[in-house]
Amino acid sequence: MQTCYAYDAFTRMAHLTWAMPTYHQEDYLFFLPEESELDTLISATKSARMRTFLQCLKETFGDPGEVLGLRWADVDTHRSAIAINHPVKDHNARELEVSPRLLGMLNQLPKTSQLIFPTNYRNMQATYLRLRKRVAHNLQNPRILSISFVSFRHWAGTQLAWLFNGNMLIVKEKLGHKNINSTMKYVRRIKLHLPEDFDVATATTDEEIKNLGMLGYQKYDERTIGPTHISYYRRPKRFGSIKT
Repeated sequence: MQTCYAYDAFTRMAHLTWAMPTYHQEDYLFFLPEESELDTLISATKSARMRTFLQCLKETFGDPGEVLGLRWADVDTHRSAIAINHPVKDHNARELEVSPRLLGMLNQLPKTSQLIFPTNYRNMQATYLRLRKRVAHNLQNPRILSISFVSFRHWAGTQLAWLFNGNMLIVKEKLGHKNINSTMKYVRRIKLHLPEDFDVATATTDEEIKNLGMLGYQKYDERTIGPTHISYYRRPKRFGSIKT
């Protein structure tokens, strides 16, 4: 199907006509890694460039091609942000806040080119496949072999969908989707979480309720104990290095 789409683009450019076959792509659930598995791959990387590339994938939620296209001019150290100015697959350009850890990793890379990662996808993938095989063998964890570059984006998109309670417009903006149907696949993968995955707080006054609302807490229960009326609030814990 992808080959036909590529050839169809060529025929339009060359002003040729052809009868393109019709394909119906079946729905599937993408592989969803744990954050600990992603972090293990990042920490096990011997190459500083690969380690930084994987951390960029995790924190910018970017497509591998978008991260490979990053330039030093896209990094704003004063605002702790990275701009995706060369989107792929009809994504939108966007800017995302990143962690001091990632900025520190970027600062350690040599600036020999306008590109942060002056290489191509084939070379990066070959290095990554060797890393993945080594980590899977050392940990005896076959799940590692299923983690591709795009798995970092799948993980982040699912976590964003959970963090923002399935608000597709917010998730769509952060992932750079133009079509909201692309965002739906992440909302469908929202996982059920345990009570310990939440920060909890209580409020007894209007000012406390206002402050909790500004911090993103949502009310989930209330009760009266003696003369005091208590409201209970919670919010998902800020996972990993996802910036909101």
